[in-house]
Amino acid sequence: MMSHSLSARINGLYAITPDEQNTADLLYKVRLVLSGGARVLQYRNKTAGAALRLEQASALRDLTHEFSVPLVINDDAVLAQQVGAEGVHLGGEDGSVAAARAVLGKAKLIGVSCYNRAALAHEAVQQGADYVAFGSFFASTVKPDAVLASPDLLRQARREIGVPLVAIGGITVGNGAQLLEAGANALAVISAVFSAADIQNAARQFSNLNYPKFVR
Repeated sequence: MMSHSLSARINGLYAITPDEQNTADLLYKVRLVLSGGARVLQYRNKTAGAALRLEQASALRDLTHEFSVPLVINDDAVLAQQVGAEGVHLGGEDGSVAAARAVLGKAKLIGVSCYNRAALAHEAVQQGADYVAFGSFFASTVKPDAVLASPDLLRQARREIGVPLVAIGGITVGNGAQLLEAGANALAVISAVFSAADIQNAARQFSNLNYPKFVR
C-alpha cells in the first residue's frame, strides 16, 4: 500500500482526457481543465498508437507537474513508469494490481474500476489498490452500454472500504452532488468538461462542489 498522502489526493474533480489525436489541442484543453481546478488527471486515449500515447503522456506529465496535479495513466503501467506518472488506473481486463505494483513500485497510485460490484472493490483493496472507481451512475456518451451503479453502492462502500471512492459515468454538475453526499470523494468526468463550450468554467463548476475528504 502506498503512502496516505498521495492516496488522499484522489479528491475533487478527476478529469479524464478524451480521445484526441492532436497533441497541441489536447494540451490546450487540459490546461483549461487544470486552470479550472481539476485535482487529478487521467490520460486515456483508446484510438492512439503507442508512439502518440508516449508523446501525449510525456507532455501531460510536464503540464500536470506545472499544476502540482497527479497524472494517472489509463490501463498501462509500463507507460506510467516510462513517463514518471503518479499512477495507473486498471479496468476489468487490464491485469492485476500486483502486476502493476511490480512495474510501478510501492510509492505510486493504483486505481481499479469496480463497475457496480462491491465485491470487486473489496478484492482490489485486498490486493493493494489505492482507490476504487464505481459506475456508470448515469447514461454515458463515452460508454453507452456500461452497467449502471446506484448511489446506495457508494454508501455501502463508504462504510466498508478504506480507500478513496471515485464515481464515473454520465456525471454532470447537476447530478454529481448526490454522489458526493453518498460518499464519493472524487467525480471522474470526460464529456461534461472537455465537450463544454467553456472548458475552464465547466471545470470550475465541478471544482466548486462539496467533496468529502477521505479519512482513513
